[in-house]
Amino acid sequence: MPEVTNELMFELMKRVHHEIAELRQDVSETKRELNVMRGHMVATQSDIHNIYGVLARQDERLERIDRRLDLRELAEAQRPYEPK
Repeated sequence: MPEVTNELMFELMKRVHHEIAELRQDVSETKRELNVMRGHMVATQSDIHNIYGVLARQDERLERIDRRLDLRELAEAQRPYEPK
């Protein structure tokens, strides 16, 4: 077994320091990627919210058209025709 010297300890500490520096860089990259993904998720959520708004306006418009054209009564369930 090699003798534990200050030089050996110094080399081990340099290696550990190097590994920690690489880990910090990897964590930093991961944080950046997560922030980018968060931005995409927020943009997607905003787009979905806008789509729901457009759909709600179209639904209101169709309701108004139905009322104007008196199409409501045709949409109600009716009894089938039975000749007597």
